[in-house]
Order: sequence, then C-alpha cells, then structure tokens
Amino acid sequence: MPAIPRLILTCSCEGTMPLDPGAIERAGCGRVAEGATQLCRAQLDRFRAALGEGVPLTVACTQEQPLFEEIAAEAGVSDVTFVNIRETGGWSADARAAGPKAAALIAAAAEEAAPFEVTTMESAGVALILGAGPEAIAAAAELAESLDVTVLLQPGAEAMPPRRTAFPVLQGRVRQARGHLGAFELTVDDYAAPAPSSRDMLRFEAARNGAVSRCDLVVDLTSGQPLFAGDELRPGYFRADPRDPVGVARMLRAASGMVGTFDKPRFINFAADLCAHSRNRQTGCTRCLDLCPTGAILPVGDSVAIDPNICAGCGQCAAACPTGAASYALPDGETLARRLRSLMRGWYAAGGRSAPVILLHDEDHGAALIDAAARFGRGLPAHVVPLLVNELTQVGPEILASAMAYGAGGVQLLAPLRPRHDISGLTATLALMREVMGATGNDPASVALLQADDPDAMEEALWQPASAVRADRSSFLPPTAKRGLLTTAFEEMNRHAPAPAQTIALQPGAPFGAVVVDADACTLCLACVGVCPTGALADNPDRPMVRFTESACVQCGLCAGTCPERAITLEPRIDFAAWNQPRRVLNEEEPACCTACGKAFGTMSSINRVQAKLAGHWMFSGAAGQERLRILSMCEDCRVEAVVTEGFDPHEGIPRPRVRTAEDYRN
Repeated sequence: MPAIPRLILTCSCEGTMPLDPGAIERAGCGRVAEGATQLCRAQLDRFRAALGEGVPLTVACTQEQPLFEEIAAEAGVSDVTFVNIRETGGWSADARAAGPKAAALIAAAAEEAAPFEVTTMESAGVALILGAGPEAIAAAAELAESLDVTVLLQPGAEAMPPRRTAFPVLQGRVRQARGHLGAFELTVDDYAAPAPSSRDMLRFEAARNGAVSRCDLVVDLTSGQPLFAGDELRPGYFRADPRDPVGVARMLRAASGMVGTFDKPRFINFAADLCAHSRNRQTGCTRCLDLCPTGAILPVGDSVAIDPNICAGCGQCAAACPTGAASYALPDGETLARRLRSLMRGWYAAGGRSAPVILLHDEDHGAALIDAAARFGRGLPAHVVPLLVNELTQVGPEILASAMAYGAGGVQLLAPLRPRHDISGLTATLALMREVMGATGNDPASVALLQADDPDAMEEALWQPASAVRADRSSFLPPTAKRGLLTTAFEEMNRHAPAPAQTIALQPGAPFGAVVVDADACTLCLACVGVCPTGALADNPDRPMVRFTESACVQCGLCAGTCPERAITLEPRIDFAAWNQPRRVLNEEEPACCTACGKAFGTMSSINRVQAKLAGHWMFSGAAGQERLRILSMCEDCRVEAVVTEGFDPHEGIPRPRVRTAEDYRN
C-alpha cells in the first residue's frame, strides 16, 4: 500500500520568520497546511483539526511541543513528529534563503528511530561521604535528612567530634572502588572506628586493612584523585572541591534526590559473535577497550562485555568498532544514515542552490549555541543544516562518508572547547576521513571538528561561502549492518568524488586493509582461517588454499598473531576494486597424495618441511629412519596399516649393544 501523505503544520511565529511552503512540498515531505502565525495560541484549533484528519502529522515547532503532545494524547493520536525550523533557520540573517533548509529538516524528522532498551538501577539512599576534614561532616549533616549517610575521613584528618552521634564517622583510605549507582563496593585500608572518649579532635582505635563498604552513593570531598575514570560520567558518584562552596552545594542538591528507581538508556547494542577481540588466547581488536572513558568495557573470553550501568553513552566504542559488534542505539547508525539521506534529498528537491554543510551537534552544548546565535546574533547561514545526535563521539566514519556521498559540501561537528571526556576516537575518525578525502579529490578540511563555547565564535566559523552544488551524488539506501554501511558509504563517496581513487594507503589501525601472505613461508595449515572472526579468510574444501575477501577484513591482526610460520602481514588500505571482486587466492598448492593409495591428504610443502626438520634426528637416521620418513608421506589410513603389517614401532630407537655376561668371558 502507498504511504499516507504526511500533513505539515508551519507557523511564522507571529511573522518573525518567513515561510516557503512551496519548497517543503517540492521536497516531497507531504502536504503543507495553510501557514499559521500563532499556531500554539490563537490558532490552536488548526492543530486539533489536523489531528482529526487521521494522517501522519509533522509540526514545525518545538517550543510548545509539550502542549501539542498533551492535546494529541487526549485525542488518541500518536503519529505526531516535531521539528525546529525557527532557531535553526527562520531566525537568521539568511532566513529568506532558508526554504530548502526547512524542507530538509522536515524530511529528516520523518525518519523514525528504532526503539532502544533501558537498564534500571535502584538506590536505597545509602551514601558514603569521603573527606579530609570537617567539611565532610558538614555535608553529611545536610544530607542526613534525605539519605542514610556514613562519613569516612582520611587518616590524619582533623575534625572535632560531634556532641551527639547522628551518623557514623569512621577513618579509612579507599584502596579500590568499583560499581555504580545502587551497587558500589569500596575496599578500605586503615579502617578504624572513633574512640568514644575523643575530646578536642576525633581519635581512632586500632586500624585494619581490607574492610569492604557497600553503598548506593559515593560523595567525594577529598579533593584528590577521583576514584573512577571518567568520574563525571559515573552514575551515583558525586565529586566536588571542598574549597568551592557553590560546587559543593550544587553537588549536595543532586545527591539528595538519588533515592528510588532510575532508568537509563542502554546506549550500546552488543553482538558478541561479531566481536574480533581475541581468539585462541591471541589478542586482536582492542579499539573499544582503548577508547572507553569510564571503564565500562572489559575482556571476557574471546569477546568483551559492556556494563550498561556504567556506560555513559559516549558511543566511541560503536564508532570505532569495525565489525558492528558494538552499535549505538540512540539512534542507531542506520537511522542516522537514513535521516542524512532524507535531509539531502529534501534539500536538493526543494531547490537548494549550493552543497549544504551538515552541522552535527548534541542537545546540551550544540543546541544551546544554535539557540543563542538565533536569538542574539546572525543565526545559522542558510546553507548550514543542523542535525541533532545524542553524542558527537557516536559519529563514525560511515556517517561522515554517507553525508559526503549524498552530496554534502562538508560536515562540521560542533563540540565544546573542553569536552567532558576524551574524544580521541572522534579525532581518529576525522584523521581517517582526511586521508580518504584527500585521496579522492575532496577538501580534507571540509570534514572537521568545530570547537566553540561562544555563539559568536561558532558564527564566525560557519558564515563562510557555500560550496558549489554537487550535481553528482548518491542516493543509496543504508544497509542495516554496520560493516555493510561502512563499506557502501566509502564506495559511494569515492564513486561520486571529484577524483575517484583506486587504492588508498591508510595508517595502521584503520578498519580496512589487506592480508599479505608470504607463499614461501606459508604451509597452508589454515590456522589463520580458523581464527578469522569475520570470515575474511576462508579455505577451499576441495584443495589446499587460503582465500581472502578484502571488504570483510577489519585488520584485527588475529591471523598474523596466530600464524605459526609468521607468514602473514597486514596492509592498511582501501582497494575499491578488491572490494568488488570475489574471494581472491592468497596461497594454494597441489594437494600431496598418499604414496601408497594416492589419496589427497595434505600439502607437499608441509610434509617436506616436517621431513626436513626430522632428518637430522637420531630416530630418522639410517635405514630404519628412512622407513619412518617414508611413512610420513602416507595418508592416515595407510600409515596405520604400514605400522601394523610391517611390525614397525615408530618409537623404536637405535638397537642398544647386547649386555655382556660372564659367559662371554669364559669362552
């Protein structure tokens, strides 16, 4: 059945921004209703009437989204989407030319995201407060009204004992900490209880090591090293400098409400069977382990495990994962690529006269800067189209390559000057894109990280001349699988590039490349085939052979680490011709045939190599030794038959001299 046309409701916001309904309809977004001037107030009946039409509805306003959602819920209508075209385009010095941008944003908003799961954490309000002085006791007194608190003072801390014990005050030094909101476990050394007779200062009894404290919250006022990597991202861990009263007050307000059940998104979907971390005790890919800022990822056997309670959702693991074992869920990569596709198709169909720049941004930082620029500055230029993502670091090379393939003039990623966590994964993605962009005739600087905390600085960077329209552009449908999207996006970007390349050399660590086999050293033992996690290496059941599918190789290095002959090396590269070829043969031999029955059972190189290594051994010297070497050229069945029928003992050594007895000397 054909899709039901979407109804688009637009509003000029009391005439403060121009509207171009024709551009929206040309983009194929749906039927545009008569433009309103105050849809959220005086003309609210238009929204109610639209709900009654029974068609999918898009409201090009987000300021009063809660009001619209409430009315839609009362009417029993759920298929309503919202998109902001005011701060992103209508409130701009370039607003008259922003019709294609509005159409592009409306088209992208119609792409629904896949549902995601949530993980639940429970807190009973048991809090451990760490400190080095009386400020910890003062904080505990404030939190005691809402939480069950215990104070742990560092050894040597000076604090006056309270007149009445309202909560425990103990001594100890945290040696190890792990866990998250509702499930912290701390190992404490120098643990001691206070002496009841403490008079002017707290004095403690005999200390012991290895005490264990379990709690729901940790409030850290020690001003020392944080207990956790990425401490700002660890749920349930609150830390502030005791010399900053404003920061301490803010932290205590946040901690006081952490009682009850809390849901957080499960940011990463993980498929262990696709993971290329290790095989046979050989370590392969460690990209996610190297990038995770919170320590939420740990090795588990041949794969890794991601703790959803600790994961903060930065998405660097998903962006760097070459196989798709780790994939972002908020939204997933396919949804983001589909939104890019709809956005670009809408832009050009609406009459966009230049190649747009896609501005990827998050909600907390990027959206605030865009709003500030729209309200107090020039706003965004007409050719800069913002696209919201949950985290900038979730953006992998497949998304950037897709944007360029679909006809973008560039991609800017709007980030703060001081990100909350390390963004080395994102910088590595941009480095890969610069290599590929430069090799295909694109401007490497057109895909870049824009770090700004001031809307004026953002405007200065974005108000640049627009690129010429991209007449040659792709419209491919994004594959569901991450690896498929990754290879397809780069192929399409190259196909529609100013100077398409055949082969592009890359730096080590890239997710593409070749396996190079030294045929003289390879014995076709096929250990590499057995260890390859992606199926890039394969054998041939009919003859000794190693075959290779280059588009599937993720350069994990497991094959090189496993090869007993050290015959394998990796070559990071993109070879577009090799991606589109069937499996090519890396090494092959004629099969070795049994010298007794003629059955093929191995490779001659492996038999010759074994015979050469054994030739100097005492068990294989002389006539008997030659017979042993001959049996190695037989198949397993003939070998057994020869041993049995000829009475051959494969473990028999050189005959020992007969022991002389007294009888020998009597003669």
